[in-house]
Amino acid sequence: MDVQRISVGDARRKVQAKQALLVCAYEDAAKCRMVNLEGSIPLTSFRSEAASLPKDQEIIFFCA
Repeated sequence: MDVQRISVGDARRKVQAKQALLVCAYEDAAKCRMVNLEGSIPLTSFRSEAASLPKDQEIIFFCA
């Protein structure tokens, strides 16, 4: 699978405009809390919501 990378600025604009979902890619919730970015959700929350997301929902995963 090809991973598309975007700039921090593009990610921020998309998340603020509600065009993308920002997900912390760490399994460990403590790590996600340490690198918490504005508007992001932890991977555990994403997994519980994934089935209900629209198929065209853009998702941006990050790890610091």
